[in-house]
Formats: sequence, C-alpha cells, structure tokens
Amino acid sequence: MRYYLPALAALLFWSCTAQAVETYAERLGWPTGSRVLILHVDDAGMSAESNAGTISAVEDGAANSFSVMMPTPWVPQIVEYIEKNPDADAGLHLTLNAEWAHYRWGPLAGKPMVPGLVDRQGAMWHNVADVVEHASPEEVAAEIAAQLERALTMGFQPTHLDSHMGTLFATPEFLAAYMQLGIENDIPIMFPGGHNFHARQLYGERAGGEALAAGKMLWQAGLPVLDDLHNTSYGWARGDKVPNYVAAIRALKPGVTMMIMHCTGPAAHFNLISGSGPSRVGDLEAMLSPDVKQALVDENIIMTTWRELHTRRKAVEE
Repeated sequence: MRYYLPALAALLFWSCTAQAVETYAERLGWPTGSRVLILHVDDAGMSAESNAGTISAVEDGAANSFSVMMPTPWVPQIVEYIEKNPDADAGLHLTLNAEWAHYRWGPLAGKPMVPGLVDRQGAMWHNVADVVEHASPEEVAAEIAAQLERALTMGFQPTHLDSHMGTLFATPEFLAAYMQLGIENDIPIMFPGGHNFHARQLYGERAGGEALAAGKMLWQAGLPVLDDLHNTSYGWARGDKVPNYVAAIRALKPGVTMMIMHCTGPAAHFNLISGSGPSRVGDLEAMLSPDVKQALVDENIIMTTWRELHTRRKAVEE
C-alpha cells in the first residue's frame, strides 16, 4: 500500500548541503558513487496469495527482502517459510490499519489496551487519518511492541521494521514510537534520512532538515539509514510495470535505496480481498522479468539486504 503522502511529505525535507555529504552507502563501506538497492516486498502474511507472490519474488525473481504483517491471517505460513529459510531478509510490516472492505484484522494488543486503534467493527481503522484522529501515541507504541512480541514468540527475529501504509510517519509522536522500538531492540527501521532524491521528486522539495536529523539520530544509535526511498510502483498499471522498473533502476542515484512493491500470486478469488490484484501480479511479473534482472546487471547495481546493512553498520566505528 502506498505511503500516506501528506505525512511522509512532511518528513522528507531537503537540505541543499546534503548533496555534498557522503552517502550512507559510503559510510557503510561501499565505494564512492555506489548505487546500492533493496528490492522489498510488502504485505507478506496478508493472504495465501501474498505469501506465494512474496516467496516467488525472492526465490525466483529479483526481489531480495520482504516484511510481514503480524496481525493478519496468513502469518503462520510465512513464518514457517522463514524458519525453513533462516537467511531470508524478513522484517515486520508494522500494521495499524485494516484497509479492505470485508477482509479485516484487529490489533494484537487487544481492544482494552488500545481502544483508539479499533473501529466499530472491532478491526483496525481503514485509513491513516482515522488512526491519527482516534489513537494516542501510547496506544501506537503498545501495538507495535505487541507485533514485535508476537514475532519473537513465534521464533521469528525480524531483520528490520517498516510501516504499513506509512501510518507510523503520520505524526512526529508516531514516528518517535517507531524509532524507539527499533533503537531499543537494535532492529533497523525503514527511514529515508539521506539525500532523498527520488522521494523529493515525488513529494516536493521542502526547506529544513528534519529527515536528515532523524537519520543522524538512527545512525548514532547504531542503526543503518537509507539514502532514498522509491515508492511509486503501486500506482503503475500492470502492463507498465516492467519498463517502469527498468527506468527506475537506471535512474537510481548513489546511495542506499529501498524500492517497495507488493507481489501477489495469481488467484481468482484475490479480488474478494482487494481490487489491487492486477497491480500486485504485475509487480511479481516484473520481479521475474529478464529485462528487470538485466537492468540490474547493466547498471552495476549492488544488491543488499537489511541483514547486510545491519552487519555493516556494526562494523563502522563511529
């Protein structure tokens, strides 16, 4: 699901001085000018089709990382896959929304603890704005902690944390809870705190340095930081996915970039969950495409994972 644009736009400020600063890729030990990429699949655990698409994208395709929605129904299946594949780069897609009409889930912390995260159906709110209106930062912190706890209870140690629908970027207080969870548990979090070249093309240039400051804070806490975030593929038509991914790969700037997608295996009944099936199948087709794989080779893109980023950050003496 595409990130909540007004919220993320408020965080992705641009500072002209950032262009002269070394990238986080360089600080992590890659040569100057290196273009380092994570091809990341969101929404694992949401459905059987989501799991099938995720596994296919990382085993047979170009994708190399994914994250799991812990409150959703098909988590046991994807966690079983992770147990059998301990080197998988698998994180938590921290979830505060249940956006579909009839396929829904509730908070793991339970309604008595987090009533502001629950709508009249007893599920999480459909949209980000309702979470902002009804939930307190304390409730958000409790719920994302419960999602991490469930993962650990299942024997699943996540390589990273990120945010479903960008809800954790919606307010400074939500962002603080997200950052705190990562810092306290020594788990990298998805946050673009570098030059944000692509992000600023998408969200517009702003004055100030809040994103840079947050990135610096994460780095000083011993966690790796992204230079940029690419999050436009959800809106691409299925037939445009392959050429658009190729163009996006060619346009990557130096630094560590995370490119987000949603891969779903073809299934006739996925349309009962969401109308986004064609786009998600298109993402899977793109990851399996020889053209996309060849573009990575032709452009000398260095593929990495959150697991590797964390290991490299630990090796940096700062």
